[in-house]
Order: sequence, then structure tokens, then C-alpha cells
Amino acid sequence: MQLGRELERLRRQAGFTNLKEAVHGLDVSDSQLYRVEQGTSAFRRAAQLVTLLERYGVTDEDDVQFLVDIHRDGLSRGWWSTYARTMPSGMAMYIGLEDGAKAIRAWQPDVVFGLLQTKDYARAVFEAAKPVEERTTEFVERGIDLRMERQKILRRENPVEIRAIIDEAVLRRVMGSREIMRGQIEHLINLSVLDNVTIQVLPLGSPTYRAHFDFTLMEFANGIPTVVQMDTYDGASNLSDKDTEVWSFSRRFDALRDGALPVGETPKFLHQLAREI
Repeated sequence: MQLGRELERLRRQAGFTNLKEAVHGLDVSDSQLYRVEQGTSAFRRAAQLVTLLERYGVTDEDDVQFLVDIHRDGLSRGWWSTYARTMPSGMAMYIGLEDGAKAIRAWQPDVVFGLLQTKDYARAVFEAAKPVEERTTEFVERGIDLRMERQKILRRENPVEIRAIIDEAVLRRVMGSREIMRGQIEHLINLSVLDNVTIQVLPLGSPTYRAHFDFTLMEFANGIPTVVQMDTYDGASNLSDKDTEVWSFSRRFDALRDGALPVGETPKFLHQLAREI
């Protein structure tokens, strides 16, 4: 995405408003350039990038090498590639973005946000869906392992900042067993003390705005635009960095945050809920 944004800027700076004109006579198609600029694909070879940069008038060796390095970083296979066979459509791109995000804002009205789930809770979620969605045991086990691996971004050297809003109904809805739910709530209490994790609960009795679908907003460094992700009914993932959509979902998140319990009241609420369960 970083490379794509820079190439689009360089193309317009060079006076090429038309993609076909920009790649005319080069070993790059206009559709390929479009995908690269959108951040959904990469050039097959670094030489294609270098040739395009020459077309744009970029000849400084340091500038060229900087962009070639970004290109090569983008081609490197992420740790999640070993799970590709059992991931839903669009999941690999989402995990790549999640892994590179500096901040994540999430709302989940049906289950605990994946990065905050215990292994037992995650298993209960997968097992409940297994017969309905006709998933294999391998799919379930790999899905659980992947979810646990993803959570390492919370405690790595440069951890991602998480702000999650959870509907109280999610915490009262039993997944697996009451013991699993108590363990999940205690896990949320432990996570809430981390400097990079903020958890709020939206009380059942609060007459406020509620979005009836989950979404995640991911923010990045280096000028990469914020991306919003929404799940679809079949488990796939829709992603968008359009300003209008990001703005719309940011407004939704702000409304949910304003209606939720203050951050300081979250631990007390969770302790009480664990005792009730």
C-alpha cells in the first residue's frame, strides 16, 4: 500500500493521468499498475518497478533503492502464509494489515473480538459453527492456532494499540460453558491493565446507538491511509480505505464509545459479571 500510494503520486507528478499512457511500451499492463497502486498486488520483478520509475523521471539511486526495498518487503511471505489453505477469502490481506497496524479500533456485537479471545473461547466459537458451516476438524484447529498467533501483536516489542468495545450481551451469551465464559472475562480483566489495550463495555440497559454488524478500523504509520474491515455472512472480509467509508465507520465507533461505560469502570463491571456467571 505504501509503494502503491507513492507510485500514484509519482505518476501524477510526471504528468500521466492515464494508466495506459504511463505503461505504454513497458513490460507492465495498465491493469497490473492499477492493482499495484491500490496495494492489492505487486510487480513480478523489481526490474519492472525500476523501468517504471525511469518513465516517471526518478533516477536518483537512493530514491530508486528505497522503493525497490519496499517492493521486496511486500513480496516477502508473512508468517500467516502457512495458514493460507484454511483461511476464508480476504483473510490473508486482513491479517497482513492487522500485523502492520499501529492502532486498531474494533466493535463486535456477537462475539468477543478475536484478538482478545482465550483459546477455550475461540474453540467454542469454532466448534459451534463447525456442523452448520460444514468445516473440517483441520479447519477448526488451524483457525484456533491462527487466532492465537495473531494475538502476539498485543505483547510484541512494538505492540499495536487496541481499543475494543464489547456489547454486554456478548459477555452474557454462553459460548462453550460458564467456566469458559468466566475464564474469558478474567482474561479481559488482565488485558485491560496493559498500556496498549483499552476495553469498554456497552451495557444492555444503555439506550444508545448500537451497530448491528462488526467492523474494525486499522491505522498505520508512514502516510498509509486508515482501512476499515467488515465481515460478510460467509466469513470473507471486505476492506476499504475510501475516505467516505472510513469517516462513516469512525462516526459509528465514536457513537459506540460515547455510549459505553467509561474506561475506568470496565474492570469493576467485569469482576461483577464474572461473579454473576
